[in-house]
This record gives sequence, structure tokens and C-alpha cells, in this order.
Amino acid sequence: MLKAFYTDIFELPLPPGHRFPMAKYRMLRERVEGLATEGLAELRLPRAADDANLRRVHDDDYLQRVTTGTLSASEVRQLGFPWSPGLVERSRRSVGATVDAALAALDDGVAVNLAGGTHHAFADRGRGFCVFNDAVVAARALQAEGWARRVLILDLDVHQGDGTAALTRGDDNIFACSLHGENNYPFRKEAGDLDVALADGTDDDGYLTALSRAMDECFARFEPDLCVYLAGADPHEGDRLGRMKLTMDGLRRRDEMVFDTCTQRGLPVAVAMAGGYGHDVTTTVDVHFQTARLAAEVVRRKLGYRLSAVTGE
Repeated sequence: MLKAFYTDIFELPLPPGHRFPMAKYRMLRERVEGLATEGLAELRLPRAADDANLRRVHDDDYLQRVTTGTLSASEVRQLGFPWSPGLVERSRRSVGATVDAALAALDDGVAVNLAGGTHHAFADRGRGFCVFNDAVVAARALQAEGWARRVLILDLDVHQGDGTAALTRGDDNIFACSLHGENNYPFRKEAGDLDVALADGTDDDGYLTALSRAMDECFARFEPDLCVYLAGADPHEGDRLGRMKLTMDGLRRRDEMVFDTCTQRGLPVAVAMAGGYGHDVTTTVDVHFQTARLAAEVVRRKLGYRLSAVTGE
């Protein structure tokens, strides 16, 4: 069954009226509990990312400022979250969830972090609600432990993964591919390995055509043995920050394209949910849950195949 790692119980205190939709993580976990009841998913608490893993990606000075609460006022403003001990624990757990999902995906084909996708974090700073870069930390953790050699980070959040692009520039063993809004945040983009900038108002067909071409190019240029997939909900037409026009069906087809393409190549996929800022938070949760349900179906098919191979049925 699908291993789903959750972090919502590690609370990040926010002031009243804060614009970040923190409730979506609890709501998503509660929806995935339904999959667990059906025997399709197993909810797990992740380990916290330790300093050794974080230092493969982030400067020690920055790590210490985060840990001790000595970020400058400017750094806190860029981050978008107030500092608290809860912020530190939640951030470590969110990164740990992507590391654990990547390890689980090696066995099951797909596993999910019900949070994560913190792709705006740079080596020496956080920004845009991102403290540590979970995708790059996970890639380097598995590489260091000998579980993976070449990692594709496929970023389908509507905002470019500028931190990911900067962190992996010049690294021949990590390929950063991003499909994002050309005119959306961040307004100064970083050059990744493959950047596909999409116009405001891009619809299902336009998006899926661009994604198909991008994935073909990724695999023509790079041969990964692990994919970290940032499955943002913010390309949805109901997102208040996304500026795109993808429907629920279009996002379903997006996820199916990623899972089918990777499955056909025998490529494990670790999913992080990334951004989502719907006018109605329930809509954002619906998009994320659809991704989790499709991931559970991939695992069910794979484990069903294993069972048939063992029993001869």
C-alpha cells in the first residue's frame, strides 16, 4: 500500500489572518485516512532531517540561524513565516518526509510526502514559505547513502523552483526541470536544467502538451534512477495565486502522465505536494488528494503484480 508521510501534527504557530493555508495539511491527512481504511495507504510519521543531511545542501551559518532563532528581520520577511521552535521542528520533519518517501518509493514504486515541495529555499536563505529545500536534501541524502546516483527533480508547482535551480546548477547528477508561470513569482528566475515558462491562462491542453515535450527532453538528456515530483495544486483554475486554467481533470491527466511515464521506465517516484492557494482551501485539498489517490493506485497495481508473480495467479 502507499506510504504517506504526514507532518501536520507538528504545529507551526501563525498569527491570525496569515495568508498561508496551513489547515490544508490536516485536511489532506484526514482524506488520506480514508485510503488507509480501504487498505490502500499507510500513514507514517517521518523522521526529522538531521544536521548532516541538511548541511549537504544548506550553509552551516544559515542552519544555525534557523535553529537558534537568530534570523534577521529581513530574513524573516523573505521567509514569510515568524520564527518559532515549531517552525524548526516542522521544517525538519517536512524535509525528513521527502527523504523517507524517496526511500519508500525504491521499494513500492511511489510514496508521498503530504507536505513538502519547499523549492524556494537557497543554500543560505529561505524565502516564499520555504525554510529548507526538501527535494535537493532528499536527492543528496539518497546519493550519499548509495540508494540513488542520478535524480530528476520534476517541479510542477506553478512557481519556478528558483532555490532548486540554484542549488543544483553544475551538478551533473541532479536534473532540475520546472514548468511554471512565466509572469508569476519569483519574478527573477534562476536557470535550471530545463525551464518551461508558461503564459497566464494556460489551459489543460496547452499544459499537457508542454509537459509531454518536457518529459521527453528530460529523458533524452538525462537517465535518472529516482524522480522527486513536486505535484503543485496551484496550476488549478481556482487558485488565487496560480494564474493558470487547469481543471481537476487536467491535473489528473498531469499526474497520470508523470506516474505512467516513470512506471514504464521502472523509475521510483517520491511525491511532495508543493503549493496550493485556492480561494476555497477544500479545492486545494481535492487536488492534492487526487494526486495521493492516483499514487495509491500505482502502488496497488505494482504490489498486485508482485502478488500474482509470487502466487502464480
